[in-house]
Amino acid sequence: MSGNSKRLPHFFFWLCIALTGAFAVGGIALQRGESINSMWLIVAAICVYALGYRFYSAFIAAKVLVLDASRATPAERFDDGRDFMPTHKWVVFGHHFAAIAGPGPLIGPTLAAQFGYLPGTLWILIGAVLGGCVQDFVTLFFSVRRDGRSLGQMAKDELGAIGGTAAMLGVMMIMIILIAVLGLVVVNAMKHSPWATSTVAATIPIAVLMGCYLHHLRPGRVLEGTLLGVSLLIFAVIGGGWIDENPTLRGWFDYDAPQLALMVIVYGFAAAVLPVWLLLAPRDYLSTFMKLGTIAALAIAIVVLRPELKMPALTQFIDGSGPIFGGKLFPFVFITIACGAISGFHALISSGTTPKLLANEQDARFIGYGAMMMESFVAIMAMIAASVLEPGVYFAINSPAGIVGKEAIDAVTKISSWGFPVTVEHMQTLAETMGESTLFARTGGAPSLAVGMASLFAQVFGQHLLAAWYHFAIMFEALFILTTLDAGTRVARFMLQDMLGNLNIGVGKAASYPSILLSSGLVVGAWGYFLYMGTIDPLGGINSLWPLFGIANQMLAAIALCVGTTILVKSGKTRYVWVTALPLSWLMIVTSSAAWEKLFSDDLRVGFLSHAHDLSDKLANGTLTGDMPVKAPHLIFNDYLNASLTGFFLLISWLLLADTLRIIYSVITGRNYPQSSESAHIPSRLVENWVRD
Repeated sequence: MSGNSKRLPHFFFWLCIALTGAFAVGGIALQRGESINSMWLIVAAICVYALGYRFYSAFIAAKVLVLDASRATPAERFDDGRDFMPTHKWVVFGHHFAAIAGPGPLIGPTLAAQFGYLPGTLWILIGAVLGGCVQDFVTLFFSVRRDGRSLGQMAKDELGAIGGTAAMLGVMMIMIILIAVLGLVVVNAMKHSPWATSTVAATIPIAVLMGCYLHHLRPGRVLEGTLLGVSLLIFAVIGGGWIDENPTLRGWFDYDAPQLALMVIVYGFAAAVLPVWLLLAPRDYLSTFMKLGTIAALAIAIVVLRPELKMPALTQFIDGSGPIFGGKLFPFVFITIACGAISGFHALISSGTTPKLLANEQDARFIGYGAMMMESFVAIMAMIAASVLEPGVYFAINSPAGIVGKEAIDAVTKISSWGFPVTVEHMQTLAETMGESTLFARTGGAPSLAVGMASLFAQVFGQHLLAAWYHFAIMFEALFILTTLDAGTRVARFMLQDMLGNLNIGVGKAASYPSILLSSGLVVGAWGYFLYMGTIDPLGGINSLWPLFGIANQMLAAIALCVGTTILVKSGKTRYVWVTALPLSWLMIVTSSAAWEKLFSDDLRVGFLSHAHDLSDKLANGTLTGDMPVKAPHLIFNDYLNASLTGFFLLISWLLLADTLRIIYSVITGRNYPQSSESAHIPSRLVENWVRD
């Protein structure tokens, strides 16, 4: 058989995938007036991801980056048994996916469903394949080629002192805010939930046991360690339900927010200082099984039930009048959905812990591009889970009382007037079946997502377990977030050590434990302060920083793409610079538009400054009622703090872009510019050692 004959079936197979994907995406985009089956979203996602991984990621790997399996990675060259350590690619994939898959792919799509299912779905698919997966892959590769350096350090090495210093400061500040917000989300999800708290707590000793098993007792036996860890994890999940039902035991795991905040702070410190093989890598690896297992079960439920999407493709709230959050479809859908499409936080993981574990450079495609693709699929599942709810129920759960009214009857009247009918009796019955006292005004996205997931699970796996499925989903979301927090803390420690090292401070890049303990303490102390103050502040505290989460995250992605674009040009790959320059251009447009809106919009629900001025005027005129005169000074301070941080992040982003363009111009015109910091090629001795696994 000739070569052409052999390639013909392959060609027709991928042609069918492409046509099926185009038909599914077209059906989603063009469907109007009638409800659409959720299977359309599943088919569209699978086809788009398959084509993206098979062709686009292969093109980037072979032509743009030119992966080299014979080259020794930092994990091999600097193996210290603590931070740098060659690790099996499936364990690294598990750690990387667990670290990047935080609240974004779950909460973002759920909140963005306010606009309808169509805008968010298209952004998740297109943004991931052309933006998010590319950013993660490129950043991971460039960090591996530069001794596992952090994003901030790579910016300093490649852009020079001005841009590099700005990037390091900006990235560190963004990082502290992101970790604090993540910590607050996980604390709010776990407070007074013994099932969630006990299960999440059990993953820590299980991970330590698995780490010791793979590192000392049975080195390299990944399958054995996985079976042991997963079995114990399943038992921990089941045991959490027993604890929740036992009046005595549940008291041991029933904590309020400040207590949980202190526990999270202690855990973050431990995750940053202990050897990566002992806690971080095995815990995240195990968490990945739970995450993927739950998402797989959700996918099975959707395939079996094929539920109709009850949320319209587009709602009337695309004009910015939405009850869940203010702001028009553009640019806020691209800010609300971050991690499911493109997330700057991923660049910190891709230049933090993961490049220090990669044993083979060629695995960067599977781990960088593939893990992000998996997270994007999680976002599609979340969009479906939110969209299969009755729209009236969705808005009743997610709309704050200040918008729809504090009384249940006022809320249902308001929501029904929008064309999304719902009744008090329906909401009360739903709350009782979920084991809750009420579901009104349970803002943040997590409760409504849990209701959607529980409803689907119960229809397939047992209606009598509806309350159990709901609390399992809440616990699942908490575990999702906590694994991002621990990896983020460790990455922030690496970043701080890089910064202190650049200032010639002795504790900077030193690998000694005093250096590690001090730098970890500084990082944990910074985000821990904001986290704890947020839990004890009755006026919200750090909650007011949540609107910054999406903007800061996307600006961080722009910084990562600036670094990637600069390195491509300096490496003689100018003809391929569009790979990173196109998503960079889009992010600069989106983030700048969103930041401008948050700063200067006249809409009091959008603009920080307009809201602060309005409160200040009302406070001065004595027109505030109730307890608002007491709350107003704190709210005004939070608005000005938000505005200052937004302006700072916007300034840093444009400064980095200007420096990127300066370097590109210098390369093209032959002027002086910082030379590439890529490490020398050293042959690897590990290429064949992983074959048996």
